[in-house]
Amino acid sequence: MKFGAIDIGTNAARLLVGEVDKNKQRLYVKKVSYTRIPLRLGEDVFDQGNISKKKGNDFVKTIQAFRLISEIFEVHSLRAVATSAMREAKNAEKILQKIQKETGVTIEIISGQEEADLIFGNFEVLDIDREIPFIVIDVGGGSTEVSIFENGHLISSRSFEIGTLRALKGKVDPMVWDFLHDWIDENVDMTRPHQIFGTGGNINKIHKILGAKQNESVSVIDIQALHEQLKPLSIKKRVELFQLKPDRADVIVPAMEIYLFILNQLGCSELFVPKVGLSDGMILKMHQGNEGF
Repeated sequence: MKFGAIDIGTNAARLLVGEVDKNKQRLYVKKVSYTRIPLRLGEDVFDQGNISKKKGNDFVKTIQAFRLISEIFEVHSLRAVATSAMREAKNAEKILQKIQKETGVTIEIISGQEEADLIFGNFEVLDIDREIPFIVIDVGGGSTEVSIFENGHLISSRSFEIGTLRALKGKVDPMVWDFLHDWIDENVDMTRPHQIFGTGGNINKIHKILGAKQNESVSVIDIQALHEQLKPLSIKKRVELFQLKPDRADVIVPAMEIYLFILNQLGCSELFVPKVGLSDGMILKMHQGNEGF
């Protein structure tokens, strides 16, 4: 049974069509189709507080395309959610009403906490040692979610207004970094070793650039070295030398800076990248709802 998950982020809009399967008695989302459109709603929202008419029209066309793709794959259920940029856009409700009227797709604006919960749903089915405490860092275009788990259970989670596109626009309040630093100090037991996981499109790309294999961690030293390589380069050079799309080439550097800030504070030497995200968590939840879980 196929499900469709639309994730309207600050940097891009994504449609994942997938079905849930089992591997060694563990569930996982098998990708059927994946489409990504660099809408960049955050460019408007962080500059002027609203989504412009042009972006709004592009938004409608994107959802129309996603709906048609979902119909082609005959999805059983389609869910659409929006995150940081839409949480802040003053005309969000007007835009969503227009989309619903013209496409028939209802988009939910979810909180940072619900966004984190959906991402963490993936970790319930991943084959990881739950006796070891672990931390999940999800860096997006508008916000970063950090969550702490012990014995497989979430004990603390927080969403911070620090994101890649927000940083590029110079819209990160310096006090938020202090708040993030203090929150980690207060909530992470630094006397215990933790496994650290990173999620999001940027860390997936970093993992690939560094040549890491599936389920292989990347070292903090290697992330730092890649950052030092990329930061002085122009967007054009990053595209040419690292085969990056332009809308990835600009945000990948602030993404590394956010990850490195957190990883260095945690004093860890490696980061695991399971390559699961919000869309995967949405599909798992739809599957579980369909199964009556």
